[in-house]
Amino acid sequence: MATLTSQLESVNVMLGHIGEAPINSLEGSLPVSAITALSTLKEVSKEVQAEGWHFNYEENVTLTPSAGVINVPSDAIQIDPHDSQVDVVQRGEELFDRNSNTSRFKESIKVSLIRLLDWDYLPEEARRYIVLRASRIFQGRTIGSRELEALIARDEYQARSRLEEADYGSSDRTIFDNFDAVTRIGTNRNYNI
Repeated sequence: MATLTSQLESVNVMLGHIGEAPINSLEGSLPVSAITALSTLKEVSKEVQAEGWHFNYEENVTLTPSAGVINVPSDAIQIDPHDSQVDVVQRGEELFDRNSNTSRFKESIKVSLIRLLDWDYLPEEARRYIVLRASRIFQGRTIGSRELEALIARDEYQARSRLEEADYGSSDRTIFDNFDAVTRIGTNRNYNI
């Protein structure tokens, strides 16, 4: 079985890109550069996952009110109701119904969720891309070398490509899953459908 890249290995890759010595643990007293690297890694992980990938996207999730309030799952980055008549947004830790101008709900609603996954639940392609993107940003904030940035960026673009390829392969999407493509196909016909 393949060994996935750990968060410690990721931080050490980032430290290696700026010429710093690796660390042995993410616990206890850490050098400032390791704390900054870990913080950047978490920041970039959240940013990348917010794009919504097949591995962190869930459909048909039912959210049920408790005492009239629908609490947002703590790991939810984005919520989209299935019913187009329902217009809800996240306000704090609960949902708010913009149509009724209230945060009180009488019925459950079905939504699609983008979840923020812990590092240990990310696929390897996502880990690799996040590490390289975080390395480029971390290097820019600490060293600021354009040469290092260019070298890391090349690897980052390749990792992004591998992540997108893996995501497309596992999601079984077709051209008809894209609203823009479907509407465009319908407008090019010389006859009414």
